[in-house]
Formats: sequence, C-alpha cells, structure tokens
Amino acid sequence: MRAKTRVGPHAVELVGSDWEMELEQAAVTYPAAVPVRALRPVSLRFAAAEMVAVAGRSGSGKSTLLNVLGLLDRPTQGRYFVRGVDTSMLSESALTSLRGREFGFVFQSFHLLADRTAAENAELGLLYRGMGASERRAKACDALERVGLGHRLSAMPGTLSGGEQQRVAIARALAQRPRVLLCDEPTGNLDRRNSELVTSLLRDLAAEGLTVIMVTHELQIAAAMPRCLDIDDGVITERDPVSR
Repeated sequence: MRAKTRVGPHAVELVGSDWEMELEQAAVTYPAAVPVRALRPVSLRFAAAEMVAVAGRSGSGKSTLLNVLGLLDRPTQGRYFVRGVDTSMLSESALTSLRGREFGFVFQSFHLLADRTAAENAELGLLYRGMGASERRAKACDALERVGLGHRLSAMPGTLSGGEQQRVAIARALAQRPRVLLCDEPTGNLDRRNSELVTSLLRDLAAEGLTVIMVTHELQIAAAMPRCLDIDDGVITERDPVSR
C-alpha cells in the first residue's frame, strides 16, 4: 500500500508507506548516436532497515541505479516512488528537498577537507540547513560517536587511517539524519581489515533501522550481504540467498 501524500510546488510531505523505495519498470537510457541503455526496465522494492548489496563489474550500471535511487537522476522510463511518493510528479526543488531529507551518500573517495578536523568535516553536510553552529557540532559529534570515533573529534584527516577517514565520511552522511544510506564502493580504497570494519559498521547501522544500499565490485562482500542484486549491462537480477 502506498502512502497518502501532500505534494506542493516545492516540497512534499510523506505520510507513510509499506516500502521505503519502489522502482516500477524503471529504466535509464542516455541519448547518443547509438543510445546507451544504462539501466534496463526493472521493478524492485526496498524495505526499511534493509541492507542490500549491488554487485557488478565497472560500467555495468551500478552507479546509474544508485543515482536513480538517490534522486540524482530521474528514470527515463517507468516510475520511482520514495515512501509512496511518485517522484516523477515533483519539481526539481521538491526533489532536492526530498533528497536532502531522506538520503545520505558515501563514496569510494572520502572527500574530507585536509585542513578541517574530523568533527568539522562531519558538519559539512549541515552548513546549508539553517541551523546554528552549536546544533551542527552536536549532530556531528553524535554521528562520530555512532561510528566509533567519538575519541577522534579533533583529529585531522592526515592523522587518520583509511578506515577511520571512511568512517568520518559515513558520519558526515549520518549527521543529516537520513533514512537511507547509499554507498558507492565504500570499501574500494581500503585494505581487507578496514573493508571488514566498514562493512560491519554498515551492517550495524542497518540493524539500528537505517536502510543501506551498498554498491560493490567485491564479490566476497556482496555474497555476505542479507540481500544481493547482480547487475550486468544494465540488467538487474536478484541473487537467490540459497546460492550464497
């Protein structure tokens, strides 16, 4: 069942839904002399507090799917619902507002500012939210505590390990209090030990109620996830849990 919603010209109020996100025969085709079908028509549902891996080789369509889920791109075919809201009906400003409220993003590169402390980096996503400095700092510190870095608030990025820097990047996303965390190759720049630590942290966040979608080319990590989607040439298939 989909939510009843109130949609205005610049914002949307979400009232509730059985599903966090739904794709209905959604596809993405990029125009070119020979059109590029980056995402073939697919119907998928994602529940709240679910952890899902999206596995595939480079250029298979993983990032395209993540961009659609995170409202960075619109499907060129089909529909995409966020908590029952048909996002095709939203203006760009309403889409931006919904993205900022619902989604946090974590990337392969940490994108930390070298001259800012861990706490200051974790605050960055809150700078344009109209909140005061003390509120921003409190949310950033809470997020760093949540990822196990409450003791490194004043640390500079150059003094942190790769795994710690990625956890600061995750804290930066968490400080915005999203319902969904979209992770694009979050372990791609990490060694095996730190990959395991970050993956374990993401599992813990899902157990706490966050929906986590994790794109990865690392088959071992994907196979260990509760749910795994394989993507190849834009075609998505659901992996049978028994086969994993």
